[in-house]
Amino acid sequence: MTSAKSARRPHHWRRDLIELAALFTAVAVADAIANLIGHQPDGPFLLIASALALVATAAFHTWWARRHSHAPPPTTVDSSVDLSHHTVTDNAAATAVAALVTTPAAGPAPSGEEAVLWRMRTTVRDTPGSLAALCIALARHRIDILTLQTHPLTQGTVDEFLLRAPASLQVRQLSRAISAAGGDSAWLERADAHDLVDAPTRILELATRTALDAAELPLALRQLLGRCTIHSLPAVSLTGRATGESAPVEGMLDETVMRLRDPSGGAITIERPYLPFTPTEFARARALVELDARLGPRVPRSEHVLTLPEGNEITVRRADGSDLAAARAMHNRCSEQTLRLRYHGPVRDADRYLDHLLSPRFGRTLAVQTASGRLVALGHLLWDGDETEVALLVEDDWQRRGIGSELLGRLVTLAVEAGCDSVYAVTQASNTGMVAAMRALELPLDYQIEEGTLVITARLDSTPVRFLPPYEQAGR
Repeated sequence: MTSAKSARRPHHWRRDLIELAALFTAVAVADAIANLIGHQPDGPFLLIASALALVATAAFHTWWARRHSHAPPPTTVDSSVDLSHHTVTDNAAATAVAALVTTPAAGPAPSGEEAVLWRMRTTVRDTPGSLAALCIALARHRIDILTLQTHPLTQGTVDEFLLRAPASLQVRQLSRAISAAGGDSAWLERADAHDLVDAPTRILELATRTALDAAELPLALRQLLGRCTIHSLPAVSLTGRATGESAPVEGMLDETVMRLRDPSGGAITIERPYLPFTPTEFARARALVELDARLGPRVPRSEHVLTLPEGNEITVRRADGSDLAAARAMHNRCSEQTLRLRYHGPVRDADRYLDHLLSPRFGRTLAVQTASGRLVALGHLLWDGDETEVALLVEDDWQRRGIGSELLGRLVTLAVEAGCDSVYAVTQASNTGMVAAMRALELPLDYQIEEGTLVITARLDSTPVRFLPPYEQAGR
């Protein structure tokens, strides 16, 4: 603690002379007043009363100063803005929060009014006060900012918000408010309760899922980057020719297109036409791909044993490239008609599809094997861009026993877990077994026929699947 003497600033000699003259003047005036009043009959009493009044005034002033010296400055706080939930992560954070505290909004939200969640992304100038202006515009519409992430760019900053807004607020109103506050290239999408998880926690969950299953990488990238289309391009095409698609070791970013080197060969291309990728998103995606490369091939090895109506036991498990020889042997036992219904092309090229189908990079495959270990059926859930395809192949001798329906039900359950909105199957009208299995799902179906090919699409977002739990959980 600094003493009062050391903290006192040096005075000029003229100031000391002025203070001394003032002191002498005050003593002279006090002596004159004392002599004038003291010679009166009640003079001594008046002097004593004056002294008491001065002492009381000094005591009251000291008490008042001590009581109100630490009081905060008066501010006007908008009760509709909950600052305890705000997560601000850029240089303009203090300015934005201070602006929300001191700026009155349009008024408190009506009690009991329904609220909805929005994900919003906009580009603002990287200047002090730009984020504050945007936050003030949101507060005036009684919008609560739940989370905020910033993605720095070469020029400007992309701010991503999770908002809680009144249900009566129209999208056009919100868009106009963002534009008026300086937001550019605004993008809005309805959110749900899953988006309330903060970004670091969500990324750790995606990394954990990717570490447990190589087939999770495309799904993790889609959940990390939002609505996007992901293509895995192999280094060699199905015809044996090089695709010519490659990516630098560090990857490539070109606004709405991101290309990363696939650890298994080829490249992973991610497209999002409606919203350019940011360097932060590119770094996160590249980190997930590098994690997948370091861990190498991996597939959960849990199994689930089922008993068919005639009493035979079969085992349902995940399949990968290690099952390639067994899958080719099953092809040799299948009839040409069965292979033609499955692959819709020349039967002699059927074996060439297996490398692609059994790769975890392109989807998930379920295999059915007998008690002797022979592979008798395969079911595929394939990531086709932003859509999902299901396909089945059951050996002739094991058809009409419910194996196809069992596989299809489990594949649809996996699709629901992956967050897919729908699945589709490509077959022919003469394939009555596949058509019957799709109808047995008891889900809304759409039928489309193109040049003799039947495409059946099942919507998964309207009716919950009533099948067994995932085989990974059931087998534990």
